[in-house]
Amino acid sequence: MKKRTLGVDFGDARTGLALSDISGFLASGIGTIKSKSFKETGDSVCEIAKKHDVGLIVLGHPINMNGTLGPRSDKIKAFREYLIEHSGIEVVLYDERLSTANAHVMLNMTGTRGEKRKSIIDEMSACLILQSYLDSPSSIYKS
Repeated sequence: MKKRTLGVDFGDARTGLALSDISGFLASGIGTIKSKSFKETGDSVCEIAKKHDVGLIVLGHPINMNGTLGPRSDKIKAFREYLIEHSGIEVVLYDERLSTANAHVMLNMTGTRGEKRKSIIDEMSACLILQSYLDSPSSIYKS
């Protein structure tokens, strides 16, 4: 039986989450985790992955526009290792360049403002990261 894929946009304040459908074609946002600590956020992601029978986690990787890796990349790589160790699920890093910017554009188009915008931007970013992964050739035969 095919398992779902979980998309994660890790952040210091909030971590956005998205989940694929069982066929692996469509990503849908499933909320955010208000990040209290690295460990608590990691444990929450692992719990959600188990609850939804996830076979693969796609973690947004912040690559600079010029293709280099910045200091944030090290934190994401450490978070990846934490997830692998505590969930036993494969975790792939996926280029998240412009995911938040694209989410802002989409929210501008819909006129979403204020607290509503703040509450869904990370979830939407996770959804864009996951959908991009699902649409890519690298996702074939995964999950």
